[in-house]
Amino acid sequence: MRRPELDDIRAARGRLTGSARETPVFASETLKRLSGRDVYLKAENLQRTGSFKVRGAMSKIATLGPDERDAGVVTASAGNHGQAVAWAAREAGIRATIFVPDDAPMAKVEAARGYGAEVVMGGSGYDEAYEASKERAEGGATFVHPFEDTEVIAGQGTLGLELAEGLPDDLGAVAVPVGGGGLASGVAIALRALRPDVRLVGVQAAACAPLAGREPGGFTIADGIAVKKPGELTSAILADLLDDVVTVSDDEIAAAVTLLLERTKLVVEGAGAASVAALLAGRVGGEGPACTVLSGGNIDASTLIDVARYSLARAGRFLAVRSRVPDRPGALAMLLSLIAGERVNVIQVQHLREGVEVPLGDTAVDLLLQTRDEEHCLEVLARLREWGYPAERLR
Repeated sequence: MRRPELDDIRAARGRLTGSARETPVFASETLKRLSGRDVYLKAENLQRTGSFKVRGAMSKIATLGPDERDAGVVTASAGNHGQAVAWAAREAGIRATIFVPDDAPMAKVEAARGYGAEVVMGGSGYDEAYEASKERAEGGATFVHPFEDTEVIAGQGTLGLELAEGLPDDLGAVAVPVGGGGLASGVAIALRALRPDVRLVGVQAAACAPLAGREPGGFTIADGIAVKKPGELTSAILADLLDDVVTVSDDEIAAAVTLLLERTKLVVEGAGAASVAALLAGRVGGEGPACTVLSGGNIDASTLIDVARYSLARAGRFLAVRSRVPDRPGALAMLLSLIAGERVNVIQVQHLREGVEVPLGDTAVDLLLQTRDEEHCLEVLARLREWGYPAERLR
């Protein structure tokens, strides 16, 4: 398979005109303060279908000849790539079939269907869906690979052209999330040709970071970059062009998702926030302004709530504590009244009479409190103990 060059990326840009958006770049005062350098956010979460994937899908589909268009396209995906192929095929007026595993998020399945694709559910995981999609492709349909394809990589590289043209001359570093490697490969080809002095850093989730030499470690909220085996072509490109590949933990990713939501008003999925997590952790390196690519924003509302609550708790914005009170009328009200005096909002109260060790005549009480920060949490815990209430912080 041929490695794309800058001319291929420029040609892809022409094919994407009027289809993929040129997404905005935002400067962030909050991230500048936290990182100690100017920070720019490439908001690809605002791209059509919610991620960069539409660039590669449209680039590939636009190259199909008449017979290939008549036969349609097929792919396997449980997420952003499937939605992108469905949308791009609809815009091109051709049929698309998306194979997804049985446990694929229904929100993403319905999104692909909403774009007009036939969605075939089957198989316990992505690998089985992939094999089924390849069998369908043997019948004549064109298989659109999510990253191991010259035209797909060229399409993703159009994002790199936008970075090269839209960022300041003193740009020091660009951080890009890496899963299969298509986005990072395309961006790296464009920037190495046009901005060769810029430091290029790939970012992977610690639980799935093959390019960083790590064995898969299980679940990650950055499912969009949880690719156990990047492509041979993309791996070769990245080995040649990236300055470094770094990893970030799920805790760091969750904190970045929440920070972006709260301070920049941008909804970003776990994979999309990985680059910001690396910047805040001091792993991007280089000098001068840095740009982080927010590669996608397709996160379920329920997942977003869970991530926000988790990271806020870790930041001291929520405090879960177990105490005990006498098991008689008014005792709980007394405790809650004292807590209210500390300017704490009580979110949840639960009595525990069984399953915990408490003296006869007492009842355990689990409290979820809304606090200002970690210092406030420690003050509340100290107050509880001063008042004679045992206080065990729960994590």
